[in-house]
Amino acid sequence: MKKILLSFIVAIGLLSAGQALAVCPLCTLAVGAGLGLSRYLGIDDSVSGLWIGALLLSLTMWTINWLTGKNIKFRFMGIVVGGLYYVLTVGSLFFTSIVANPAVFLCSCFKDKLLIGIIAGTAAFYFGATLYEHLKANNGGKAYFPFQKVAMPIAPILVLSIVFYLLTK
Repeated sequence: MKKILLSFIVAIGLLSAGQALAVCPLCTLAVGAGLGLSRYLGIDDSVSGLWIGALLLSLTMWTINWLTGKNIKFRFMGIVVGGLYYVLTVGSLFFTSIVANPAVFLCSCFKDKLLIGIIAGTAAFYFGATLYEHLKANNGGKAYFPFQKVAMPIAPILVLSIVFYLLTK
């Protein structure tokens, strides 16, 4: 009886879930998979940082959309949510001695490959996602090709991954 009730509750939850208007879940999954794969293969930290930055921005966008869907809005929501993700991530990387001291950010970020990658990855992912939204708006709200919503944010990360890999090889 408990299994039937639980199945019923899960089914109602899935059927009543609204559409999230954030960066697509496949895109977020691709960023996370890219990060895991690059670390597993022993690829340079600057390349891994690209994927960390992209994943953090994607998580920020998802969280903001989720909060907005729950009618939770406050001033500087993007800065607060994004700031928390970035501070918690870079802070934990610092405490595990993976990155240099983030307190002296301007001095250390240009020496630390992971921080350079995080900054560049965030900027590239933002550029790709913004470009997609702009192109979609100019095309009557429709994508130009299938999976454009995935390809546009991921493409700059892939290009920068190749560039960073070749520079650090």
